[in-house]
Order: sequence, then structure tokens, then C-alpha cells
Amino acid sequence: MELTWITIIASLFMGIGAVLVFVFAVKKNYFRNLEDAKYQVFWSDVEELVESPPQEKQEKQDEGSSEIRD
Repeated sequence: MELTWITIIASLFMGIGAVLVFVFAVKKNYFRNLEDAKYQVFWSDVEELVESPPQEKQEKQDEGSSEIRD
């Protein structure tokens, strides 16, 4: 019976801790701009395409098309 009470108290503390972390995150604005995160993954790929010289782009396209033909 003693072990049951220990587990109940431990689960209550974990629940209260989770609620406190959630309230802290909301107050610190950690949940703003959630949509922005998914776009940040792709920015490096877009910048790579924009910054590479045209000759490199053509070589990459030629390499890709030769692999398809083989």
C-alpha cells in the first residue's frame, strides 16, 4: 500500500511540474511563430540555390540528367 501512495504522489509532482513548465513557456512566448519553424528547415536549401553561380547550376542539372539516362 505504501508503494501505491509513493507512485500517486510522484505522478502528482510530475503533473504539476509539466503544468509549471507549460505556463513558463507560454509566458516567455515560446509558442509564437510555430509556422516559422517549418520554413527555417528549407531556407538553407533555397539560399544554396540562389548563391551558387549559374555554371554550377548547369553542371548539377547535367549530372542529374545523365544519371536518368543511364
